[in-house]
Amino acid sequence: MHDEAEIRRALAILAPSGVFEIRAPKARLGSRTGTAAGYFDNHDAAAKAAAKLSGNAPGVYLTLNPVNPALLARYNNRLAPNAEHTTGDAEIVRRRWLLLDFDPVRPAGISSSDAEHEAALERARRCCDWLTSQGWPAPVYADSGNGAHLLCKIDLPNDDDAKALLAALLKDLASRFDDDRVKIDTGVSNAGRISKLYGTTACKGDPLPDRPHRIARILES
Repeated sequence: MHDEAEIRRALAILAPSGVFEIRAPKARLGSRTGTAAGYFDNHDAAAKAAAKLSGNAPGVYLTLNPVNPALLARYNNRLAPNAEHTTGDAEIVRRRWLLLDFDPVRPAGISSSDAEHEAALERARRCCDWLTSQGWPAPVYADSGNGAHLLCKIDLPNDDDAKALLAALLKDLASRFDDDRVKIDTGVSNAGRISKLYGTTACKGDPLPDRPHRIARILES
């Protein structure tokens, strides 16, 4: 299950140019199960690869920040079913996005219920309203499939000062918006962070009527 038009839209917004990685841990491709990964600068090839992975892995992800163009030589616009190498923090050229990941509190390894899902979406909307009231530009607002994302456009070097700044920001936002129902992931400040590729399906655990698998989507951009 996937939405290829939404995949292409997400790539156009999040990775309009340059080289990026698509990655799917625990992917099932044929008889193999492992981390599937590939490097892309061609959106057609990337969209087809993501569509192939969607539903065959717990999640399909991409690097939010542009990677060293030399990495295209690892797996050139193709998927490696059991990738030996994936992107490290030092291989990011520059920071272009800050991810705010709103995750509903629930047991590990399962999809969120509709109520948990909606709670995360509402919390992200509340945080978005607060950020814009402080003078931030409106972020990308997205449904991650199980929770919610805000993606804030930034322009920072890939260095220790930027990492410390963003880590402190995440902790501050968590102190403002966390509770026993929804929490902001404060561990996503590293430059090589991967995030859900919208248009693909979030497949944590087995789907149940009250905990379905959902396609991740951009809601506002």
